[in-house]
Amino acid sequence: MNEVARHEPQAGVPARERRSSAMRPPVDIYEEDNALFVVADMPGVTRDGLSVEVDGNLLSIEGEIGIDMPEGITATYAEAQAQRYARRFTLSHEIDAAAIEARLEKGILQLRLPKKERHRSRRIEIQAA
Repeated sequence: MNEVARHEPQAGVPARERRSSAMRPPVDIYEEDNALFVVADMPGVTRDGLSVEVDGNLLSIEGEIGIDMPEGITATYAEAQAQRYARRFTLSHEIDAAAIEARLEKGILQLRLPKKERHRSRRIEIQAA
């Protein structure tokens, strides 16, 4: 695979702001000529609890799952707790950050990171002399 994106755990986040309770969602990365695809497993995360941001060449994926308790109810015993997911990737100069697309379906986040035109492979036509 081309070095288009590199994973950096909590890159760009000051140590005092890193949350040790954040889970690292499993991620698969696929590549084709025109784009890179990042697929992250984030069960329980909804669209409202998800954030995908690009700052310079840093791609951040964060998600939160809250525990909803009905009003007026107090937990006597609770093992379930809110969860937080976080992953960060450094994007290479080949990625068109302005054209990244995101889709969330059934807890699976799918990102399409298109390559800039000049980094796409293309077939060169050979003319006869």
